[in-house]
Amino acid sequence: MRDVAALAQVSLKTVSRVVNNEPGVSPALAGQVRTALEQLDYRHNLAASNLRRGQHTLSIGVLLQDVANSFSAAILRAVEDVSRIRGVVVFAASLDEEEERERQLVSNLISRQIDGLLLMPATSDHSYLSHEVRTGLSVVVVDRQVIGLRADCVRVDNRSGARVAVEHLLSHGHRRIAFLSDLPSIETAASRQAGYLDALRSGGVKVDPDYLAVGLRGADVATDAVRSMLGLEQPPTAVFSGRNELTMGAARALRQAGLARSVALVGFDDFTLADSLEPAVTVIQQDVDAEGRLAGQMLLERIAGREGPPREIVLPTTLVPRGSGEIPPP
Repeated sequence: MRDVAALAQVSLKTVSRVVNNEPGVSPALAGQVRTALEQLDYRHNLAASNLRRGQHTLSIGVLLQDVANSFSAAILRAVEDVSRIRGVVVFAASLDEEEERERQLVSNLISRQIDGLLLMPATSDHSYLSHEVRTGLSVVVVDRQVIGLRADCVRVDNRSGARVAVEHLLSHGHRRIAFLSDLPSIETAASRQAGYLDALRSGGVKVDPDYLAVGLRGADVATDAVRSMLGLEQPPTAVFSGRNELTMGAARALRQAGLARSVALVGFDDFTLADSLEPAVTVIQQDVDAEGRLAGQMLLERIAGREGPPREIVLPTTLVPRGSGEIPPP
């Protein structure tokens, strides 16, 4: 702030009044200060200002992978429900697994004086938020592990859930089990792949790279990946999909090939109408409502002044057999 004052040739008090939108500054001087702010790329820490003044804006930011996805949408709705009871407004946005987008949206939300941030991070290192946390911003991470930051976290045991899914297919006699996954840089995707590999190794099944399709970003590419595998000399007899959108793409490929009742399918995460397909899709189900509700409650508790060390809640997953995952190999 001293640099801004020096560049604008005004007092520190004048700069403080401008960045805090306080009266008492002429339009000409305010313009000088704003020009200096832009030239120095200055970002005022409004969260810290609110903390010092004991003020709350009754608003939180919620940044999720993709609010159009049923999983993220369910998390958001649960957070909204617990926030509404306390009169707290929710600002939400999608990160699309883009690190720079995350940092920009975080910066924008902080500049709008949010009291807290609920984050499903695209970044693999969250230490960039350390200063904001130290100066008063409450942060809770959902669906991912916290790395480099002292913050609360709510997530599920992704590795264990994936292992259960593959063990289920192994128990029905499958040995040629394909795996569809999102970007390996995503912590949940990496954990689910680790669970897939754990189960194969424990079952004495050699990992075949032809049955691995990683870095898939949507249903269409998942459909193409499964079609390609079905064309192999020894195609997979079962498919484990690491995300609901990829499961939809896999189900489409099997249906188009006339193999929906011949190739087994298990997906991680439930999705709308999964139980209405023919056959209904077996899934590893998360209690998404509980995950979002707990994360929202933890954030509101921190905003209200709860102290203590960071808390981590790891929720279990549930295998829901519906038919597609119980198809035996030919």
